Amino acid sequence: MRWPIGMEPEHSTVYARNEIVIPAQPYRIWRWLCRAERWPEWYSNCRWIRFPDYDGPDLDPATRFVWKTFGVSVHSQVLVYNRSVELGWNATAPGLRAYHGWLFEVVDAAHTRIITEETQAGPLPAVAGWFLRRRLLRKHQEWLEGLSRMAQTGDP
Repeated sequence: MRWPIGMEPEHSTVYARNEIVIPAQPYRIWRWLCRAERWPEWYSNCRWIRFPDYDGPDLDPATRFVWKTFGVSVHSQVLVYNRSVELGWNATAPGLRAYHGWLFEVVDAAHTRIITEETQAGPLPAVAGWFLRRRLLRKHQEWLEGLSRMAQTGDP
């Protein structure tokens, strides 16, 4: 994972890591993950998403987006974009700075391991880190499972 300076796990208050092996090739999974406009259809923790700079509906390098997740409006920008290999964005909200990254690893011709990691810093994680980490782990696992279902069903 290419962490932004200061957001590495060892420098963060909250760190969560989840992974799954999906029976699909990386490009199919990538298309579903980058079609952010459709996250609310299959990821229950994303209530809505907007692209204030007329970006979207797909995530591309430097795409800015605002979305509601964990009940909070979060401002994000894509910082790492290496097609079907690695994707990452920052996230800011009152009392919170975060980084969320995704790694794609080919297992074999028909399977891909997806690893998603998030770090958080700021006053909110300092106060409620134990609670936030548990929720991140649970919701990110749901995100991975939803991504798996979508990648197996068709194109976005």
